[in-house]
Amino acid sequence: MPEFGFLDGQPFWIVYFTLLGVILCRAQATYWIGRGLGAGVTRSRMGAALGPRLEAARRRIDRYGAPVVTLSFCTVGVQTAVNLSAGAMRMRFPRYLAAMFVGCLIWAGLWGVIIGGVVGTWLELFLSSPWTALGVVAAACALVALLVVRGRRARARSGGGADDGGADGPPASGTAPDAAGAAGARDGQGADPSRAVAARPS
Repeated sequence: MPEFGFLDGQPFWIVYFTLLGVILCRAQATYWIGRGLGAGVTRSRMGAALGPRLEAARRRIDRYGAPVVTLSFCTVGVQTAVNLSAGAMRMRFPRYLAAMFVGCLIWAGLWGVIIGGVVGTWLELFLSSPWTALGVVAAACALVALLVVRGRRARARSGGGADDGGADGPPASGTAPDAAGAAGARDGQGADPSRAVAARPS
């Protein structure tokens, strides 16, 4: 981020709080611009035509939009659109403010680490030993892939165990009444003396 070049070499806490102040101001400005645009749309003919559908969309965004606002700060090129949409759809400000603040904390931390030296260190390594730098990237990608594969396998095993348990249950519950019925029938035949007399030759 060239616009933050003046932070190179500064302590991490200065970098972090500077970035936090920048993103807080930018996100708030974007939200209120969207809020003004949304008010104009509501008063327009299009807003009157949408009517209940627009109000239903606002309720959904107000209810489910907070995680989206927070996660948008972990992306590139999406957070502006999300904050503008939250303002345009008139998401309740306290809910938006809480979600935005958490996202700003994450964003400042991510970019603070990058500006604070991770990328700079890798570039220095790349300039001195390109193959070693590429090996570090390959190892990181392999580690991420390994974690993803292990997670999928663990979910598959847990899902298979649940299916096996469900398949074994019904036969056991279904055979018990049959066995009890057969035993009852045998006991009934043995305890009925009239059948034994009728079956004896005269």
